[in-house]
Amino acid sequence: MTIFSVRHITSYRYVREVEFGEHRLMFRPRDSFDQRLIEASLTIYPEESHVRWIHDVFGNCVALINISRPASELRFETWITLDHTPQVALDLKVDDEALTYPFSYDKDEIADLTPAMQRHYPDPNDEVGRWARQFVRVGRPTETGHLLMTLCYAIRESFVYARRQEHGTQTPVQTLQLRSGTCRDFALLMMEAARVLGLAARFVTGYVYVPDRDGSTVLGGGSTHAWCQIYLPGAGWTEFDPTNGIVGNRDLIRVAVARDPRQAVPLSGSYDGDGKDFDSMTVQVNVTTRQSG
Repeated sequence: MTIFSVRHITSYRYVREVEFGEHRLMFRPRDSFDQRLIEASLTIYPEESHVRWIHDVFGNCVALINISRPASELRFETWITLDHTPQVALDLKVDDEALTYPFSYDKDEIADLTPAMQRHYPDPNDEVGRWARQFVRVGRPTETGHLLMTLCYAIRESFVYARRQEHGTQTPVQTLQLRSGTCRDFALLMMEAARVLGLAARFVTGYVYVPDRDGSTVLGGGSTHAWCQIYLPGAGWTEFDPTNGIVGNRDLIRVAVARDPRQAVPLSGSYDGDGKDFDSMTVQVNVTTRQSG
């Protein structure tokens, strides 16, 4: 087991003091068999802001924050420490009937999985559909695990990772046409490709541990990270990080899951003013580790 610590600072600066609307923050992971939360803290400037916790429709922990007074700077600093147990592809125990694609989900699970199986984005020329189906073998069985790993690695090897300051996520068709994007774009493309194939997929937001930031081949560090999960009978919701070609949760710290990226924005909110009042935003994420005793 490994102990991960994550320090995440987001600062907004304005040219004058402004009043703030409610802010919504996702940073606290839920305990699970593969990650156990040890400690979590939240510091906000201006001080004495009111924090109310809820569980959203997916069971994620969400902090609803009312800012105490007008200010020219708004700052959120979060710390989490958790015990993390890596799960790798070789450990996946898929049911025998799902080892070969195509397969059918259990009828008792279909009602719950259907929203995650339906495509969410237009694809009028079936570009995403054609791209996804090319990984299915013709005339011979397709191993489910091999299919999904190939799909994941194809994005890692054939697309260019590019940080983007603008908010939001590209549509899967845009990402396919541009052959570039952020981790959120790549996660969404893999989700929609899996849905083309009749599989249930959902979005994950969290952090990635980068062992050596200098010269590392791991992408997506220094900010929040995103990947996806595919539901496999017997193995359950399984992690796929197409940005880094990771199958399983190695180096991935899961904070929240959602049916669509718009439902899992790590931090959102509003202020009372116009565009010229906003000056700048800075984000700093540091993920460190040590072996548990």
